[in-house]
Amino acid sequence: MTSEGTKSASASARNRVSLPVNVLLHVLFAALSIACVAPLLLLIAVSFTTETELVLRGYQFFPRELTLEAYKFLFESPKLIVNAYGVTIIVVVAGTVGSVLITSLYAYPISRMDFPFRNFFSMYVVITLLFNGGLTATYITNVRILGLRNTIWILILPGLSSAFWVLLTRTFFRSSIPTSVLESARIDGAGEARIFFKIVMPLSLPVLATIAMLATFAFWSDWFRSLLYIDKRELYTLQYVMMRALLNLQYLQQNMSQMSSEEAMMELARLPSETLRMAMAVIAIGPIVIAYPFFQRYFITGLTVGAIKG
Repeated sequence: MTSEGTKSASASARNRVSLPVNVLLHVLFAALSIACVAPLLLLIAVSFTTETELVLRGYQFFPRELTLEAYKFLFESPKLIVNAYGVTIIVVVAGTVGSVLITSLYAYPISRMDFPFRNFFSMYVVITLLFNGGLTATYITNVRILGLRNTIWILILPGLSSAFWVLLTRTFFRSSIPTSVLESARIDGAGEARIFFKIVMPLSLPVLATIAMLATFAFWSDWFRSLLYIDKRELYTLQYVMMRALLNLQYLQQNMSQMSSEEAMMELARLPSETLRMAMAVIAIGPIVIAYPFFQRYFITGLTVGAIKG
């Protein structure tokens, strides 16, 4: 055996984890995995629990009595829920694709050292990160100037980019895209558009996937824009519909609590309150749980590069 082989074997032996430590690490990570999954399973179990049993026995992984009352209350208008799902999916897909494209198109020029106005546009992004026009100015711009009220565009356009996303992507471009590769492509006759879409974008999958996941979460969770700008039921998003269902339930509880009859009190006790919240969470997290594995392998790389290197 050569000296290099001996050194390699000795280094491998030093880096090898002993059996007790290996078992301990497996147990530790299994416990951490259970700790992450257990709350989700408890949430699902509680959503199928009756409100009375929840009050009497508390949260249980295996409820004694199963019910669909929370889901029945939530799906009282199934057509509205299905339509809201469709609107939300359209908004999320269009918003995510647009966010990735706009953010990368803005971040790429200000990451280039030969771009003469990079400092001005970088400072412009930083200023928007520190200050904003407020809700009144935003509302007037969207409604009076742009005329986006009661259109699906009001759910997409205002959230297409973020100063944090731009700075994160700019840092990735500056630290991870070799300048020599861009210069070689330019010498070979490639234009800026071709360099960006054929070279820069494929080399930037980690940060682009990170931006896509952040945008997906932002668009999926948003209900405030529907509250401000949407009056048409066919444009309600899923989060807004569920928020309205929760408000309707609270209104019923307040009115029924003012009644002194025994029958009213029994009906009030049977109304799903906590279980409705759990059912809403189950419905809301479904697509996100499915989408997350597609971004996971890029997510940590994208955030780490953008956070450490400035």
